[in-house]
Amino acid sequence: MLSLPSTSSYISRKKYDVFLSFRGEDTRKNFTDHLYAALKRNGIVTFRDDPKLEAGEEIASELLKAIQQSWCSVIVFSETYAFSSWCLEELAEIVKQHNNDGHKVFPIFYDVDPSDLRKQKGKVEEAFARHKERYKDGEML
Repeated sequence: MLSLPSTSSYISRKKYDVFLSFRGEDTRKNFTDHLYAALKRNGIVTFRDDPKLEAGEEIASELLKAIQQSWCSVIVFSETYAFSSWCLEELAEIVKQHNNDGHKVFPIFYDVDPSDLRKQKGKVEEAFARHKERYKDGEML
Protein backbone atom coordinates (compact mmCIF):
# COMPACT_ATOMS: atom_id res chain seq x y z
CA MET A 1 0.00 0.00 0.00
CA LEU A 2 1.11 3.55 -0.68
CA SER A 3 2.95 5.05 2.28
CA LEU A 4 2.89 8.80 2.67
CA PRO A 5 5.38 10.58 4.93
CA SER A 6 3.34 12.41 7.56
CA THR A 7 5.94 14.98 8.60
CA SER A 8 6.64 16.57 5.26
CA SER A 9 5.59 20.20 5.01
CA TYR A 10 5.44 19.64 1.24
CA ILE A 11 2.58 17.18 1.64
CA SER A 12 0.80 19.35 4.17
CA ARG A 13 0.54 22.05 1.50
CA LYS A 14 -1.25 19.67 -0.84
CA LYS A 15 -5.03 19.26 -0.89
CA TYR A 16 -4.92 15.63 -2.06
CA ASP A 17 -2.61 12.74 -1.35
CA VAL A 18 -3.43 11.03 -4.66
CA PHE A 19 -4.76 12.01 -8.06
CA LEU A 20 -6.31 8.97 -9.73
CA SER A 21 -5.99 8.96 -13.53
CA PHE A 22 -7.90 6.27 -15.46
CA ARG A 23 -10.12 5.62 -18.48
CA GLY A 24 -13.61 5.52 -17.01
CA GLU A 25 -15.20 3.18 -19.49
CA ASP A 26 -12.39 0.64 -18.94
CA THR A 27 -12.04 0.54 -15.18
CA ARG A 28 -14.44 2.89 -13.34
CA LYS A 29 -16.99 0.23 -12.30
CA ASN A 30 -14.46 -2.40 -11.28
CA PHE A 31 -10.77 -1.99 -10.52
CA THR A 32 -10.72 1.79 -10.05
CA ASP A 33 -13.78 1.79 -7.76
CA HIS A 34 -12.12 -0.85 -5.58
CA LEU A 35 -8.81 1.04 -5.55
CA TYR A 36 -10.53 4.32 -4.67
CA ALA A 37 -12.48 2.66 -1.84
CA ALA A 38 -9.31 1.06 -0.45
CA LEU A 39 -7.42 4.36 -0.50
CA LYS A 40 -10.32 6.13 1.18
CA ARG A 41 -10.65 3.38 3.84
CA ASN A 42 -6.99 3.91 4.69
CA GLY A 43 -7.40 7.66 5.12
CA ILE A 44 -5.68 8.60 1.86
CA VAL A 45 -7.36 11.69 0.39
CA THR A 46 -7.88 10.85 -3.27
CA PHE A 47 -9.19 12.90 -6.17
CA ARG A 48 -10.97 11.09 -8.98
CA ASP A 49 -12.93 12.72 -11.75
CA ASP A 50 -16.69 13.08 -11.74
CA PRO A 51 -18.32 10.31 -13.80
CA LYS A 52 -20.90 12.87 -14.98
CA LEU A 53 -18.34 14.80 -17.04
CA GLU A 54 -19.44 14.82 -20.66
CA ALA A 55 -17.20 13.12 -23.21
CA GLY A 56 -15.91 15.67 -25.70
CA GLU A 57 -16.19 18.54 -23.22
CA GLU A 58 -12.99 20.57 -22.84
CA ILE A 59 -10.98 19.12 -19.95
CA ALA A 60 -12.09 20.82 -16.77
CA SER A 61 -9.55 23.17 -15.24
CA GLU A 62 -10.31 21.63 -11.85
CA LEU A 63 -8.79 18.35 -13.08
CA LEU A 64 -5.50 20.06 -13.88
CA LYS A 65 -5.65 21.96 -10.59
CA ALA A 66 -6.31 18.70 -8.71
CA ILE A 67 -3.14 17.21 -10.22
CA GLN A 68 -1.17 20.26 -9.12
CA GLN A 69 -2.69 19.99 -5.63
CA SER A 70 -1.81 16.30 -5.24
CA TRP A 71 1.30 14.75 -3.74
CA CYS A 72 1.26 11.92 -6.27
CA SER A 73 -0.67 10.38 -9.13
CA VAL A 74 -1.73 6.80 -9.64
CA ILE A 75 -2.22 6.16 -13.34
CA VAL A 76 -4.28 3.11 -14.29
CA PHE A 77 -3.09 2.36 -17.80
CA SER A 78 -5.77 0.23 -19.46
CA GLU A 79 -6.18 -1.05 -22.99
CA THR A 80 -7.88 2.11 -24.29
CA TYR A 81 -6.37 4.72 -21.92
CA ALA A 82 -4.43 6.30 -24.80
CA PHE A 83 -7.60 6.66 -26.92
CA SER A 84 -8.87 9.34 -24.54
CA SER A 85 -7.60 12.85 -25.23
CA TRP A 86 -8.64 13.70 -21.64
CA CYS A 87 -6.42 10.96 -20.25
CA LEU A 88 -3.53 12.20 -22.37
CA GLU A 89 -4.11 15.78 -21.12
CA GLU A 90 -4.01 14.50 -17.54
CA LEU A 91 -0.90 12.46 -18.29
CA ALA A 92 0.84 15.49 -19.80
CA GLU A 93 0.08 17.55 -16.67
CA ILE A 94 1.21 14.71 -14.40
CA VAL A 95 4.52 14.48 -16.26
CA LYS A 96 4.91 18.27 -16.11
CA GLN A 97 4.34 18.22 -12.33
CA HIS A 98 6.74 15.29 -11.97
CA ASN A 99 9.48 17.11 -13.87
CA ASN A 100 8.95 20.54 -12.28
CA ASP A 101 7.74 19.82 -8.74
CA GLY A 102 8.83 16.29 -7.82
CA HIS A 103 5.27 14.95 -8.12
CA LYS A 104 5.40 11.17 -7.56
CA VAL A 105 3.92 8.86 -10.20
CA PHE A 106 2.77 5.28 -9.64
CA PRO A 107 1.68 3.43 -12.80
CA ILE A 108 -0.65 0.44 -12.75
CA PHE A 109 -0.92 -1.66 -15.90
CA TYR A 110 -4.47 -3.01 -16.01
CA ASP A 111 -4.92 -5.71 -18.62
CA VAL A 112 -2.20 -4.12 -20.79
CA ASP A 113 1.42 -5.04 -21.41
CA PRO A 114 3.80 -2.28 -20.23
CA SER A 115 5.96 -2.86 -23.31
CA ASP A 116 2.99 -1.89 -25.53
CA LEU A 117 3.11 1.55 -23.92
CA ARG A 118 6.88 1.81 -23.97
CA LYS A 119 7.15 0.73 -27.61
CA GLN A 120 3.83 2.31 -28.66
CA LYS A 121 2.50 -0.84 -30.29
CA GLY A 122 -0.82 -2.67 -30.34
CA LYS A 123 -3.79 -0.61 -29.08
CA VAL A 124 -1.46 2.22 -28.02
CA GLU A 125 -0.10 2.54 -31.56
CA GLU A 126 -3.66 2.55 -32.90
CA ALA A 127 -4.68 5.25 -30.42
CA PHE A 128 -1.80 7.55 -31.34
CA ALA A 129 -2.50 7.04 -35.06
CA ARG A 130 -6.10 8.16 -34.45
CA HIS A 131 -4.96 11.22 -32.49
CA LYS A 132 -2.45 12.09 -35.19
CA GLU A 133 -5.16 11.89 -37.86
CA ARG A 134 -7.64 13.83 -35.75
CA TYR A 135 -5.21 16.65 -34.98
CA LYS A 136 -3.21 16.67 -38.21
CA ASP A 137 -4.30 20.24 -39.03
CA GLY A 138 -2.73 21.62 -35.86
CA GLU A 139 -5.87 21.37 -33.74
CA MET A 140 -5.12 21.25 -30.02
CA LEU A 141 -6.37 18.48 -27.74
